[in-house]
Amino acid sequence: MLNIFAGGRPDHPLADPKEVKRVLDALPAQDVKALEELAGWLESLGAAELRTDLRIQRLLAVDDAAQARTRKLGREVLQPSLQTSRFQDNLNWTRLHDYWRHAAIAFARCVDSFLQGAKGAEAAKVLLPVVVARAMRCLGQQLKWQYVRYAPVDVELWGVLNKIYAFAELRGIADARVNLYSGGTETTPKLEFLKVAMFGASSPDSLVPVEVELAERVVAELATGFAIAAQPERELLYWTDLGRATAPLRSLREPKPAPSLRFFGPGGAHAALAVLIKRTEGAREAPASLNLGASYDPEAVLGALRHLAVYWDREPPERRHPRHSVRSKLTVTHGFKGVLEVLGTNGGGVLEFDPASAENWTVENVSAGGFGALARQAKSEWLKVGALLALQPEGGRNWVVGAVRRVTRLSKDEARVGIETLSRSPALSHFSGGGENEPGVLLAAAPETGETSIALRAGAFVRGRNLEAEVGGRQHVYLPQQVDERGEDYEIARFREMVRES
Repeated sequence: MLNIFAGGRPDHPLADPKEVKRVLDALPAQDVKALEELAGWLESLGAAELRTDLRIQRLLAVDDAAQARTRKLGREVLQPSLQTSRFQDNLNWTRLHDYWRHAAIAFARCVDSFLQGAKGAEAAKVLLPVVVARAMRCLGQQLKWQYVRYAPVDVELWGVLNKIYAFAELRGIADARVNLYSGGTETTPKLEFLKVAMFGASSPDSLVPVEVELAERVVAELATGFAIAAQPERELLYWTDLGRATAPLRSLREPKPAPSLRFFGPGGAHAALAVLIKRTEGAREAPASLNLGASYDPEAVLGALRHLAVYWDREPPERRHPRHSVRSKLTVTHGFKGVLEVLGTNGGGVLEFDPASAENWTVENVSAGGFGALARQAKSEWLKVGALLALQPEGGRNWVVGAVRRVTRLSKDEARVGIETLSRSPALSHFSGGGENEPGVLLAAAPETGETSIALRAGAFVRGRNLEAEVGGRQHVYLPQQVDERGEDYEIARFREMVRES
């Protein structure tokens, strides 16, 4: 017999419905403290020796009480105010993640009760579809918040998700329609499984935190178009094994046939995604029909939509350059200010990192397009997708400017980092324009188009305002085209370059 969890204890104070009301009415006003209490109740309810029907009713009540608080705290984690300290930000994330972790475990234990035919399971049969759907929703939320902080993802979470969905198919409730939460849209266990699977298959670890949230929201909005089958088909880009603890995999080669295999893909959602991208590009704002839960910068929305389009395309994303394994040291400093300081040292001729801000990483592979490195000082809060870097390979005097494209945390102290090289010959310059003197970094130039990319501080790019700088003894004029990338403290914009004749 399949056993997802085991264990329990004999009784519980929330067995009394009056006590449930009293506890929920007395929750602290602060969301962080309230979620801590609610997570504690979930943990104890999940392990209590209660009738299955009674335990489910209490879990549903507790989870309902948490929803407004998780939404509010989630917004604070993704868009912290200037007054939010680093300690408070970490605490907010921890309480939010812990809540979803305990909720996932508690509802999974309820599924386990049905598997074992526990006391009260038959009486709770009508609640089975919503229990299965909530278990998978909670697992998906736990995974999402791990991706937001690049935390290590335990493969056993995928194992629990797969087992629960296999159980839903076995009981014939995969397509049962349920209202998961009051005021929410109707869903099914199959849709909840596909939301988590498609989100996980779409490489969320290469997104900045706000894009992780946006991608998860878009996946949820388009989930009704997703497709799943027991047999491989050309349009089903991914697969998983419901009998194993495995994350979704790209269908590059068909796996060995097994009854537990499931193949899935974007289905009709691919075309719907293309429409969303076109509308967002045209209006420069997210379509009103797209429920993102809050207002977001249109460029962030476009970034998430385009990212999903790459991973939902029939042709898998390919590396532009072959990688070669190496083992060497890499000195790293970060941030727009850090890059300027590095390039300004000794006139930019020698790279001398500030020991207080520099870190030493180990390069594991290199290509023409970048590096793969192991960061052993990964406690740093700045280490996230999109961070701007200046890097010096061991033994070299040359330097490069790059950006973090992927972070996979191996532990609280270590992370694997994918770095894209933005320029192997960056040049610090000072640009005049609009009466201001603006420091920036000349990056890659494209002679065939007459354009060049310049890294500037965040907010420095002004559409329609030219920049000028002296380069090699000649006056260069840069006509603004568009911003290609924005980070927390920088933006990279394309300019058409002209040389002013004297």
